[in-house]
Amino acid sequence: MDIDKRNVPADAVPQGSEDVEKDFEICRKEREEYLDGWKRAKADLANYKKEEAERVGKIVKFANEALLHDAISVLDSFEVGIVALEKHEEAQKGMKLIMMQLEEILKRHGLEPINAPPGADFDPARHEAIGETESEFPEGAVAEETKRGYFLGGKIIRPAKVKLSKGTKPKTEK
Repeated sequence: MDIDKRNVPADAVPQGSEDVEKDFEICRKEREEYLDGWKRAKADLANYKKEEAERVGKIVKFANEALLHDAISVLDSFEVGIVALEKHEEAQKGMKLIMMQLEEILKRHGLEPINAPPGADFDPARHEAIGETESEFPEGAVAEETKRGYFLGGKIIRPAKVKLSKGTKPKTEK
C-alpha cells in the first residue's frame, strides 16, 4: 500500500527519507511563492485604495465647478451694478456688502481670484488678451483688467480678461 507522505505527520515518517526531504522542499517553495503572491496582492490593493482616494478627492474638489462658474457671472453683475450706482452711496454700499458675502462663500468652496493688476506681466496661462490700449506701462504688459479670472483648487476655471499695453503714445510737436 502506497501512502501519500504529505498527509502523514512528520514524526510518523522515518528521518532521512529522500522523498520526505523532496516533499518538504517542494512545500517550502510553494509556501514562498504563495506568500510572495499574497504580499504583492496586498501591496496592489493598498496602492489601488490610495489611487482611488485621490481620484475621489479630485471629484469632490471639482464637483461644484459648474455651479461656481455660474456664480462668477453673478459677481460680474455685482461689479457692473456697483459702478452704475456711483451716485447712490447707500445702494452701492449694500451691493458691495452682498458681493463680499458671495465672494466669501465662493472662497470657502475653493474659488480664488487671479491677480491681473495694471503693469503686471502678461501670462497667457492665466490671462486672456482681449485687446490693446495705450498706457503708461511697457508694451505687452497688462494695461487693464476687464473681467476677473478665477482658480478653483489651483485649476483655472476662467482666465482674467485683460487689455494689453501698446506702450505710451509719442507726443507730436506743433
